[in-house]
Amino acid sequence: MTHVVLQKLNKVYPGTTQAAVQDMHLDIPSGQLVALLGPSGCGKTTTLKMIAGLIHPSSGDITFDGASVLPIPAERRGAVMVFQNYLLFPYMSVGQNVGFGLKMRGVPQKTINQKVIEMLELVKLPNIANRRPKQLSGGQQQRVALARALITAPKVLLLDEPLSNLDAHLRDEMRELILSIQRQLGVTMIFVTHDQEEAVLLANQIALIFEGVLQQYAPPDVFYRQPISERAARFFGGVNFIAGTRRGDRVTTALGDFVFNPAGKDSAPEGAVTLTIRPEQIVLQPADTRNSIAGRIRARIYVGTYTRYKIVLNDGSEIEATRPGDVGSLEEGDAVRLAFPEDRIWVVAQR
Repeated sequence: MTHVVLQKLNKVYPGTTQAAVQDMHLDIPSGQLVALLGPSGCGKTTTLKMIAGLIHPSSGDITFDGASVLPIPAERRGAVMVFQNYLLFPYMSVGQNVGFGLKMRGVPQKTINQKVIEMLELVKLPNIANRRPKQLSGGQQQRVALARALITAPKVLLLDEPLSNLDAHLRDEMRELILSIQRQLGVTMIFVTHDQEEAVLLANQIALIFEGVLQQYAPPDVFYRQPISERAARFFGGVNFIAGTRRGDRVTTALGDFVFNPAGKDSAPEGAVTLTIRPEQIVLQPADTRNSIAGRIRARIYVGTYTRYKIVLNDGSEIEATRPGDVGSLEEGDAVRLAFPEDRIWVVAQR
């Protein structure tokens, strides 16, 4: 297990003035599974490649267990990267692909053969060592690429969009496999994704990156309960935003005053703010309570596991609420009341 720290990491590519990665600081404890999350072009893969040693940073440092790895070339750094497109050698058998790293290190062939068997069993692909990559499905090729990386016993395993080329069913299988391997081996894993659901399902911690700048680094549930900004909230599916002014534990808006009292509320700013609450946390048709407002259902969308309601409020703005399954008999055009539980409201600075 390896403790990885990125210290004020910067990367500016030649011929550009905008940093691809800017003042990145990340502390990744040993044995953690961390996601680098953000939209395309935000600097995620650049960060991963700098950790691997494939790209040299413009400034800053990368340490493994407290020692800088910048002077160490990629092939001796112990950070192995599994690429999005697998990059298996088509002229080699599966076994030769998996054992390639050990062969380059001069490991005896008998030992390589045994380790190949162990790795293919680990990724749940026994008895395919003699096949060629072209004979495998996309999911099987991804597993072979994972086995090839793990056979060298890396200090850090780096995964670049590991599930993006797989269909939904295979993505579920690979998620389970990655989690199982990570727990079994305890290796520090860092993976890149633009899919927030994937990050939430796999990661212990998520590093949210926009335009090369780290926005928030926290466990998955914090991004839902306590997003650092409206943009972060929107990236995690937030749709409800109401402008207001905070004074103490009260936010004054055009719809009335709302009292909020969540954990961590002291980090919220005073003055001009944006109030946000997730659709599933809004209570429809509550008993008489504070933090309640009136509206009318504009649209009702049955999704299966839940029903989504788009509700027009008295000031003409719109808010979204959900209910599990098809609970109740609310229909389009119905007047409703909504309540915002005090501990579910979150407040961020206005952008």
